[in-house]
Amino acid sequence: MTTNAAMFRVCPRSGLQFHKSAEGLIKANAVAAVVALLVGGLLALLITLTRWQAVHLVGAEDFYMYLTAHGLDMLVVWVIFFEVAILYFCSSTLLRCRLATPRLAWLAFALMVIGTVTFNVTIFTGNASVMMTSYVPLPGHPAFYLGLILFAVGALVACFIFMGTLVVAKAEKTYEGSIPLVTFGAMTACIIAIFTIASGAIILIPTFLWSIGYINHIDPLMYRTIWWAFGHSSQQINVSAHVAVWYAIAAIVFGAKPMSERVSRTAFVLYIFFLQLASAHHLLSDPGLSVEWKVFNTSYAMYLAVLASMIHGLTVPGAIEMAQREKGFTKGLFEWIRKAPWGNPVFSGMFISLMGFGFLGGISGVMMGTEQLNMLIHNTIYVPGHFHATVVIGTTLAFMSITYFLLPTLFNRELILPGLAKWQPYLFGLGMGVFCLAMMGAGTLGVPRRHWDITFAGAALPYEFPGSAWLMLAITGVGGLVAIVGGISYILITVGTLLFGRKLDEGRYSSTGTVLKMPALVGHGGHGGGFAAPGTFVFALVFLAAFVLYYFVNWKYLSTVWGLS
Repeated sequence: MTTNAAMFRVCPRSGLQFHKSAEGLIKANAVAAVVALLVGGLLALLITLTRWQAVHLVGAEDFYMYLTAHGLDMLVVWVIFFEVAILYFCSSTLLRCRLATPRLAWLAFALMVIGTVTFNVTIFTGNASVMMTSYVPLPGHPAFYLGLILFAVGALVACFIFMGTLVVAKAEKTYEGSIPLVTFGAMTACIIAIFTIASGAIILIPTFLWSIGYINHIDPLMYRTIWWAFGHSSQQINVSAHVAVWYAIAAIVFGAKPMSERVSRTAFVLYIFFLQLASAHHLLSDPGLSVEWKVFNTSYAMYLAVLASMIHGLTVPGAIEMAQREKGFTKGLFEWIRKAPWGNPVFSGMFISLMGFGFLGGISGVMMGTEQLNMLIHNTIYVPGHFHATVVIGTTLAFMSITYFLLPTLFNRELILPGLAKWQPYLFGLGMGVFCLAMMGAGTLGVPRRHWDITFAGAALPYEFPGSAWLMLAITGVGGLVAIVGGISYILITVGTLLFGRKLDEGRYSSTGTVLKMPALVGHGGHGGGFAAPGTFVFALVFLAAFVLYYFVNWKYLSTVWGLS
């Protein structure tokens, strides 16, 4: 029991305990994230209708400006604001303790907001259409780099506040035993975030000094190598965070316990040591890096990160299956999943996120991480097809699904438009699935990653893509529009609930907190001998078959171009 001047309330619906200062910060960061998602989503609409070659909506200058802002607002601002909210929730709320240094946390939030506004204004005034990667020697306005630095500093401060809150909880003994698995996953995301943001600062600070004339030269290969430790590792923060959300939703919706906490925690530790090494797959065509460095980073080391994701991909649905079977859904291999609450967007969004991330993002990521195969699709539109499968289907849809739990729990508002909320994950997830597959198909045909016009109109050496490439871009446009409708639905439901949803009982605040008592991990019985989650095991075998088939199809495809040498 902890008694201090801090104010706590217990949610009457979930039993979660919120520290008042942490509650305000979680809300502020979550709202800022949704605003960034709205801006990035509107830009996504313009970009989609431009890459759809038959529509080709905006001109080249605007296209690159919108693409720069879209990449930063979605991959950096939307997800990191939401991840900061998750960090505060997983520390203060789940451990039932006060948040460390809330005033400093508000300063971190202010820095992130100021940084976001700064680099967005710079981009939209036409002074930084340098893409998200902002490769040197292409210069952006100094305010562009300054805005990114301010955002990064704020996010880094938030990470240390999360770590400080874990220390507070331990010192004040607000929980018993080890920290919960979900908090452990958030801690993994935080550790990777510190590495990621530090990498960004290491390269962006000298780039800012270069932009104002204090440094004469920055080596492009050095820039790319360090920048991708920031750019790609940002997604590794997301992976750890959304896997933690998967475990949380499995517990919230089904009361599911991990199949093995030790194995799940070990998988998170593998993320810390090996996940961000996959950044090297962006550099596999760079001649300045040694073959040994490329092979180690993208093969031997990366496989351990892949192993960790495959463990989570088995244990999360496995825990759900075991919980469902304990409730009596034991007929055949798949009654547990057929009788799952598919009308509940908290569950459906999470499960679509899991399947899309594994089958589309995971398989394509391993293929891209193979040095020889990478040459097939390097710098083609296949690359954004892959990372939309990871960042959007995997991370964004997982964050959307947990939002439906937080609206009545954290914001104390009854969800509006529940019928639309039921369908929103399907619109967004399935539309984005078609979008990603079509992009990867177009990339396999050689469609470039960032080029505004694949007809290369007016070029001295024109190139004509086959009609199938045009078809793939059209399918990309249709899938993208469906996903954008799903995204608009999410924002409509979220903002509408905050503004117009019926206010729910929030409980009373008091100066007394309660201790979190972790339940004993009991065995799951009633399955007889053999594997306790046979349906999940079958899913794993299907995944393995799909992975092997796709991997070797690409090797076969690679063999057809050897004659060019």
